[in-house]
Amino acid sequence: MELNFQVNMNEYLPLRDVVFNTLRQAILRGELKPGERLMEIQLANKLGVSRTPIREAIRKLELEGLVLMIPRKGAEVAEITEKNMLDVLEVRKALEELAAELACERITQEQIKELKVAAEEFRQTLQSGDVTRIAEADVQFHDVIFAATDNQRLISLLNNLREQMYRFRVEYLKQKECYPQLLEEHQQMIKMIESHQKKEARAIAGRHIDNQAVSVSDALREKKE
Repeated sequence: MELNFQVNMNEYLPLRDVVFNTLRQAILRGELKPGERLMEIQLANKLGVSRTPIREAIRKLELEGLVLMIPRKGAEVAEITEKNMLDVLEVRKALEELAAELACERITQEQIKELKVAAEEFRQTLQSGDVTRIAEADVQFHDVIFAATDNQRLISLLNNLREQMYRFRVEYLKQKECYPQLLEEHQQMIKMIESHQKKEARAIAGRHIDNQAVSVSDALREKKE
């Protein structure tokens, strides 16, 4: 396989995290394509590291659903399937609806300010055209809502699912025509949480996920045609 990416060293991160971030970005950008095998020796030589951080990175990528371990074959980049996405979003929707409801009850004034700042940062990041940066800004917005639930079990479940749906979030954010709708949903969410309207906040959270599911499903079908 032709490897067209390079490791970006960061003096503040352990080597295993640098390798993980490098491989993750290569998959999300399509430099490592679905179905492509991940050969430890070849990747280690390409990135100038030992096989240990490569192996650790592959294990983490498997947890995110970006890599599949095939018996007697090894690791390969996972296909993006509509079924996988819908399974994840089905669970995610129920948890995000609950998070929105609890945030209405428990959010502090300081967290409302944080939510508004996060929404503005997301809006500004949309101008960058960098889908991974936009995805991270979107994550930051939702993280404030999750923190406002003050329920560590729920936050932990949402964080685990976040890793699995990161790829679908990136696919969604590649579609610029969805940006106005996303911005509007964020503003509606802030308004409902700030005014403690649980039923409405729950509905917006569910619609937010439904719109993502429809948009990514359409994109995946177009790729097949």
